[in-house]
Amino acid sequence: MNKKQTEMNNQRRAVKTRQLAGKSLLFFVLAIFLLIIIFFSHKALFKRANGVNLADRTQKLYNQTSIMHARRGTIYASNGQPLAENTNTYTLYAVLNHQQKDLKGKPEYVQDKEKTARILAANLPISYEKAYQALNPKQKTFQVEFGNAGNNISLATKQKIQAGHLTGLNFIAQPARMYPNGIFASHVVGLASSKVDQKTQQTNLIGQMGIENRFEKDLKGTDGFKQSQHDNYGYQIPSEKPKEKKPQNGKNVHTTIDPKLERLLENQMSQVDQDVHPKVLNAILMDAKTGEIKAAAQRPTFNPTTGQGLGDVWRDTLTQDLYEPGSTMKIFTMAASIDSGHYRGSDTYRSGIYQIGNQIVPDWNRNGWGTITYDKGFALSSNVAMAHLEENMGPETWKNYIKRFQLLQNNSSDFDQQAMGSMQFQRPIEQANTAFGQGIQVTALQMMQGFTAIANNGTMIKPRVVDKVTDSQNKRVIKNYSRQVVGHPISASTAKQMRKHMEDVVYKDYGIGHDFQIDGYRVAAKTGTAQVADEHGQYENGNNSYLYSVAGMAPAKKPRYIMYVTMKQPQLGDHIATKESAKIFNVVMKKALDDDKNKKQTN
Repeated sequence: MNKKQTEMNNQRRAVKTRQLAGKSLLFFVLAIFLLIIIFFSHKALFKRANGVNLADRTQKLYNQTSIMHARRGTIYASNGQPLAENTNTYTLYAVLNHQQKDLKGKPEYVQDKEKTARILAANLPISYEKAYQALNPKQKTFQVEFGNAGNNISLATKQKIQAGHLTGLNFIAQPARMYPNGIFASHVVGLASSKVDQKTQQTNLIGQMGIENRFEKDLKGTDGFKQSQHDNYGYQIPSEKPKEKKPQNGKNVHTTIDPKLERLLENQMSQVDQDVHPKVLNAILMDAKTGEIKAAAQRPTFNPTTGQGLGDVWRDTLTQDLYEPGSTMKIFTMAASIDSGHYRGSDTYRSGIYQIGNQIVPDWNRNGWGTITYDKGFALSSNVAMAHLEENMGPETWKNYIKRFQLLQNNSSDFDQQAMGSMQFQRPIEQANTAFGQGIQVTALQMMQGFTAIANNGTMIKPRVVDKVTDSQNKRVIKNYSRQVVGHPISASTAKQMRKHMEDVVYKDYGIGHDFQIDGYRVAAKTGTAQVADEHGQYENGNNSYLYSVAGMAPAKKPRYIMYVTMKQPQLGDHIATKESAKIFNVVMKKALDDDKNKKQTN
């Protein structure tokens, strides 16, 4: 092959190579173009990219939605006084960036740091030094906050700070709950606090306990919203009508709490708490005829506005604490014995100690009072008398009356998280123990419901703390909570006899309830003393290991009010348990009876 032919072959191969490269490049470009078409067609058809809904993203870009918060309903006392209502608290921050100015060029940053620190120290729980230090951070920053001292600021404090005419201080409003009476039936009314919704990042008030929690659906209302369209610059498009849903404010809850009686009860409870420092102190005053709880308090307690004391006891001890009631249980034992036809009050027995099998039932006075009648035994609070009554009835009859009084049942929907109750009832000694209030665990509210059968001639009334629920403007009643009969565990004759025996406790010379006599009124009452079991179920020993109580009603002939006070493990020292309980019972009961009498005289 000559040189010329070789050159021609090389040229032909070069041409073929260029053609092949050109075709490959063409196919590559066409493939890329096709992929681009498919890519954008997929987005146009399905409106999604990288797992993001493009239509939603575009809508969010040009649509702005603002939440319109519903106002939480108010909780009222029986006279219409607010017990819990909405307010705002504020979080304070200070702008330090000197470029922050308004449209007229006026500074919107902190100018006078010394004056600002002085005013903050005068109105917030922060020292001048710490406030000044916060306003002078080591590193350059846009704004600073003041920790806990700058949170939960009230409107009054905010206004005091603003009165200083300081530049650069700003406040962020947050919904909050105000409890204007402070410590005032705190566990009954409950607590609502701010919570951040993880989905919407909105701050809402949520009921945590008490009525605030139990009636959350009624109180919270429904938030609304306002949605409008904006252009690229953030201006609302005039041609587009905003979508709006108005909020539905929460309903209002009206309680049966009488403010005057509640305030008096809280004061007397605080006095006894300071005197003898019981582990738990409870008291309830209830209208015997309607079941309305007029006042209820416990110690330890807390201030729902400040939160002080909240860590001491979160639960409502009136409804959630189970305890052995002791001798106040004898009211039900004796009523059961009378009603079942087994009681003969003039019969006698030997007091002091009674043996059941290889175990004994002791009276609080182990030496006893000799041979006495059962009538006298009740007034002296004899355990041996009750053991005999239970034995004469038989365990099945006695157990049936415990059920009829509903002592181990959840008995009210007004309160959240109620305990049910329990008892040990297998062996004869256990059955006898329940007759004088040991080996059976109840709540204070269960006892109160049972006492209504004694006060109302056999008719048992459900305790309640809520009277009605109204709309957000208090113009329409949504739901009424009226008097509710829940049983007739005993006859009217039995109830009348029982009240007479309870009067003997207070007025007979041998009765042990003399401290509960009230001038101007006849009182029927029963005191109680019960050993307290430890966490292992073993009874504790020592002078401070008892639960003392009193259950009473007045006027004894036709009771209007029932009151129950329990005092767990007080440090009595030189104090007498009944006299300490009387500081609460006598004072509050007399006020309630006087108010009722005055009301009748003016009508």
